[in-house]
This record gives sequence, C-alpha cells and structure tokens, in this order.
Amino acid sequence: MLESHWQVLAALGETMKKGTSFGAPCLLENTLAELVIDAVPSIEMVRFVNSGTEACMGALRLARAYTGQEKIIKFEGCYHGHADPFLVKAGSGVATLGLPDSPGVPKAATYETLTAPYNDILAVEKLFEDNKGEIAAVFLEPVVGNAGFIVPTPEFLNFLRKITKENNALLVFDEVMTGFRLSYGGAQEYFGITPDLTTLGKIIGGGLPVGAYGGRRDIMEMVAPAGPMYQAGTLSGNPLAMTAGIHTLQRIKEPGTYEYLDKVTGELVQGIIEAGKRAGHAICGGHISGMFGFFFTEGPVYNFADAKKSDTAKFARFFWGMLAEGVYLAPSQFEAGFTSLAHTSDDIKKTIAAAEKVFREI
Repeated sequence: MLESHWQVLAALGETMKKGTSFGAPCLLENTLAELVIDAVPSIEMVRFVNSGTEACMGALRLARAYTGQEKIIKFEGCYHGHADPFLVKAGSGVATLGLPDSPGVPKAATYETLTAPYNDILAVEKLFEDNKGEIAAVFLEPVVGNAGFIVPTPEFLNFLRKITKENNALLVFDEVMTGFRLSYGGAQEYFGITPDLTTLGKIIGGGLPVGAYGGRRDIMEMVAPAGPMYQAGTLSGNPLAMTAGIHTLQRIKEPGTYEYLDKVTGELVQGIIEAGKRAGHAICGGHISGMFGFFFTEGPVYNFADAKKSDTAKFARFFWGMLAEGVYLAPSQFEAGFTSLAHTSDDIKKTIAAAEKVFREI
C-alpha cells in the first residue's frame, strides 16, 4: 500500500538510521501485532506466519482443535491458499463432498470439505442440517477476489454469523485480499460483521512475505505454546517484514487514505464500464475502496456460476489490447484488481482512454 517497495525499503533505512535495532522492531512506536490488534475488530491475539496460505492452514487447524469437529464449509470461487483441504472443486450439488482440484491432492484430504455457492443461504442451511454437530468452521472471502470481484448480499454475512453461532461453529474471514483494503479494519469493519477468526496476507508487510491469523483470545490461546495446538515457522515474525508492516500500516492510517482510494477506484471502474457499454459490449462491475473488478457479461454476478457466464475470450483480447497500450491488468477474468495510493487521477484518465480504444478494436 505504500507507493512502492522501494519506499518501504527507504523507510526501513531511515528506521535503522534513527537507532532502532533491526532485530527488534518492537522498539518502534508500536509493534506490528499491536497495530493489527488495534485495527481489526475480531483480533484479540495474533500469530504471524509467512504467507496467506500458512495463515489459512493455521486457522483451519485451530478451528478444528477448538471445536473438536472436522468438517468445514467453503464457497465456490473462494481461494484460501494451496493447502490440500482448500483445493476443492465445488460441484453443482451443494451438499456433495468436494473432489481435489489439483493432481497430488488425495481425496482423503478434502473429504471433510463441504462446498456451497457464494451468497446462497439455502445451500448453507442444508449443509448444516445434513452435518449437524460436525462442522468446525465456515471459511469465506467476505468480498470474493478470486472469482473476480463479487460482493456479498446484504443478508448473507449476517446469516453466516447467525448460523455459525447457533451451531457452535467458527466464522472465519479470509481477509488476505480485503484486509486493510476495504477499510483500515478490513471487510469486517466495513460490513459491521465480526468473525471469530481472521486471516491476513502480505499487505500487512508492505508486500513482503508475511501472513497472520488471529481472533478471540479464548480461541487463540489454543495455539502453542499457550495451548496444545502446534504451529510454528522459523521465519515467522521476521524483523524485515515486521518493520515494513509497521511503516505500511502507519502510512495507510493517515487521514484521507480510504477516501482517496475510493475516489480513484470509482472513477476507474465507472469509466471502464461506461466505455465498454458505449462500444456495445456486455459488461458489469463495481468496487469497494481500492478493490474492484468487472465482468464481460450483463450481470448481475452473485457467485462463481454467474461469473463463468462471462466472455473470457473477449476478456483475453481486452487484456492483450490494454497491455499493448501500456496498462497491465490481472491476466484473468476471474481476478479482482487493486488500486494504490500511487495512482493519480491522470493515471485513471489514461487507463480509461486506453480502454475506450481497445473496446472499439475488439
């Protein structure tokens, strides 16, 4: 979220010049743990790891250890890293146990993973009815970023919070993408829904290799050495990533950060969609703060099945056309995009102008 990795490194250099020990980032005004706990509503204790994948692995093991149950629910199109239990192909039957998406993943590793379409309340109710007392947690991206940009319906997150409490299951927000992007407190602050556990990714280290999972104290105290659930990592909490994270979070906490991100992202998405429609293309999309996406379909898009109705061949032509104009988008119809504080209104205007040209050509 800083303007570039070079600025992160420059900030680290200034930190060292001022006498802060590189091996003890806690000598800064705040530790990264303190900043994360202060920012994210659900986090009372936090454990640092090296990636978003590790964070989700830790949260999964913790949810099972805390509840004593083994089954989890995840949603089609939501990505939670490449750990075996999350690599599940969501079939059309919402109560069907998942099969591995990737070669090398044994069926036994995904046997306890249940899947449902995103935003589908009835499907989730059915899974809880059919697996009463067996579900440890519901994992989801509170705003989907790995099937394109898909927002939850107003009632969906509230429903998940209610049904997990009623069934003694944990609600886990994977905020690797949404954390510190939608708001300083992430999607949970933005939507006003507090999960039991939260996972975070490289954004809390200014782009350096770092991740974290955290949540209620009574749950996190299950993690060794405070409790019996084992998880460790030699490079977890390394001084470079922690110091970069402190500078990043201090920077984005400054007044006006999210107002600016919302402004430039809104201009970008509105400009691209309007340009596409003027050129006669079926297109829809939206944004929240610095996170955005658009689909080559009329929409609306509520889940991955809707997203798959997009014209992916057209997106490919659009991607290459934009790249030729000097604009590098994510190379997939099914990936969200992000703006940063480095993007200016001039950058947005140039991008929209490029899109207008490419839309006419395709």
